[in-house]
Amino acid sequence: MKLIERTDYMNEIKELSGTPDIKVITGVRRCGKSKLMDAFVRYIKDFDKDANIIHINYNLTEYENLLEYHALEEYVEARYREGHINYLLIDEIQMCPSFEKAINSLHAKEKYDIYVTGSNAFLQSSDLATLFVGRTYEIHLFPFSFKEYLAYFPNANIYAAFTQYMTEGGMAGSYLYKNETQKYRYINNEVLNALIVRDIINKNRLHNEPLLQALIDYLMDNIGNVTSIRSITNTLSSNMTKADHKTVSKYIDLLCKAFAFYRIRRYDIKGKKYLRSEDKYYLSDASFRFARLGTKNMDYGRVLENIVAIELLRRGYEVYVGVLYQKEIDFVVMKQGEKRYIQVANDISDPATFQREVTPLLQIRDAYPKILIARTYQPRYQHEGIEIIDAADWIAGS
Repeated sequence: MKLIERTDYMNEIKELSGTPDIKVITGVRRCGKSKLMDAFVRYIKDFDKDANIIHINYNLTEYENLLEYHALEEYVEARYREGHINYLLIDEIQMCPSFEKAINSLHAKEKYDIYVTGSNAFLQSSDLATLFVGRTYEIHLFPFSFKEYLAYFPNANIYAAFTQYMTEGGMAGSYLYKNETQKYRYINNEVLNALIVRDIINKNRLHNEPLLQALIDYLMDNIGNVTSIRSITNTLSSNMTKADHKTVSKYIDLLCKAFAFYRIRRYDIKGKKYLRSEDKYYLSDASFRFARLGTKNMDYGRVLENIVAIELLRRGYEVYVGVLYQKEIDFVVMKQGEKRYIQVANDISDPATFQREVTPLLQIRDAYPKILIARTYQPRYQHEGIEIIDAADWIAGS
């Protein structure tokens, strides 16, 4: 498989080298966690020839004798080298039952620079502080960004490539397959089905798989729509899927914890307060929808909105859906005191569509930047203080 350096993640993990935290690499299944670990191992070997690297990959049968946490700790301790920087890197850590006991013990000895990856069902952001009693730092991976997609396919025209990226997505394992059917079969079988059955149902011992499957279809079909637990439950019940509010809420929470979906809250711009009754849900990668539902109810505007939402999260923003005078602004984003308002549209060539998209932005009275991201196929320009940016250019980081 062709490899590219995921520069942003590598820079982050390099900067964390030597800190006392347990570095935990998280992300949706098949997004490249183990590949990032391998790349970091290669970097250590080049950067510090004298480093002692203890690298365990539980996917390999040579480590099956370490599937007991005492054996794991003894193996690591036997390979410790005094006077050297000792890096401990473990892939698929969840395969060792009670792994947290070994990791916490090794961390308490203050002799190792520790990095772990694992199934998203076992290493969830909300559980890290409880799982590891020592300090943790989460490095959260997303599937390939469009910028990384262009690095993988370096000679592609940016606008043609973005059209392809909108449906092909960022699951790099699918790029090896020659046709669309094979790509989506890989995504559906190796990613979605494994995530649903192995990571969510088995780990959480769920008893209502039909409800979970129906819920996934519903959320995929309503990407970018404001919705509530009550409305979801009512819709599923009307379609003869047995559901109650509590179970639907629990299953959605599990889907978000497994990084299949990301929940975006609503924000009242005028009142400067968060609204909790209704949310939006976005897929971690747009290709999941096409792999599961095909092109039914195809809406490129919603797909583009999904891609922008994930890109904003990837860039480290707090992301909210804006509400002002009963009008919706796609995203209100914040980072380190900075705020931006963002609208997303696939096509603004029609004057009426353009006016509909900019009107909510023009009604905002503060001085924070206002941006309209659309497929304009031209350089960025201004309209009454609103910056109009081509989607491919913005998402590629141009």
